[in-house]
Amino acid sequence: MTTRTALVTGANQGLGRALAAGLAHAMNPGDRVLLAGRRPDAVEQAVAELTAHQSTGARLEPCVLDVRDRSAMDDLAADLGEVDIVFSNATARMTPDADPADHVDAVAETNNLATTAILRAFAPRLRPGGRLIIVASALGTLDKLDARVRPRFAGAAAADLDAVDDLIGRWRAAVHAGRAADEGYGGWLNIPSKVGQVAAVRAFTRDRREADLAQGTLIAALCPGLIDTAASRPWFEDMSTAQTPQQAATWPVELALGPLTAETLAAWYGELVQFGRVIPWETGMPVPHRATR
Repeated sequence: MTTRTALVTGANQGLGRALAAGLAHAMNPGDRVLLAGRRPDAVEQAVAELTAHQSTGARLEPCVLDVRDRSAMDDLAADLGEVDIVFSNATARMTPDADPADHVDAVAETNNLATTAILRAFAPRLRPGGRLIIVASALGTLDKLDARVRPRFAGAAAADLDAVDDLIGRWRAAVHAGRAADEGYGGWLNIPSKVGQVAAVRAFTRDRREADLAQGTLIAALCPGLIDTAASRPWFEDMSTAQTPQQAATWPVELALGPLTAETLAAWYGELVQFGRVIPWETGMPVPHRATR
């Protein structure tokens, strides 16, 4: 039996930690799950705590990785050689009262440039049948944007990762210059950032689709739904139906490990998916919880 390798970024807490734990529980002894984060103490503590409650399954390993460091990303990919499962889950945290100009660099680098770096570094190393999942949001569809900037994101998604990176750079510059609202990007960083993540997945997968489907490989964006975490609580007035991280990780773990029919694989490939359905790129779906900003 081939030993499988899974990588989860942003995994020392919240959804990432739950994803790592769920994968380790469901995978086989001899498989490995890399729990990745920026701080050595945090990832080592998370692995120690999860391993203490794990009686079977894959081996959990701490992995120090700053997803904003492209060379570190490339080095890790080279060291691993081949991978079976990648969850790109790291995200930058901010609060509703924060000045977007103070946080746009961290958001763009952690959410967006890291997404394109992970696609570039790890997708070529996926074994046949592998899964590379970018954790995004239901906010990541064109309808959530001002009509003035929708064509920019649609155009980047129809081009390539360089075009997506360039657009993120222009959005970032507009925020710093105080022009974001006037140019249609709005004042909430999450929306352009999440749309940019989904645009990256769509751009990257377009030319790979036929080859990946032939090998049973899935690359997609994921909306995990509303999760009750310290990062999400400041943004939403109603958390009564929010999932725990463990609940939110259940379906993504099944997606990563379970078999997919050829029809399902073709339907989900390159798309934003949630709980077994595709969220349409152009029209999206209603977000049931109102953000506080």
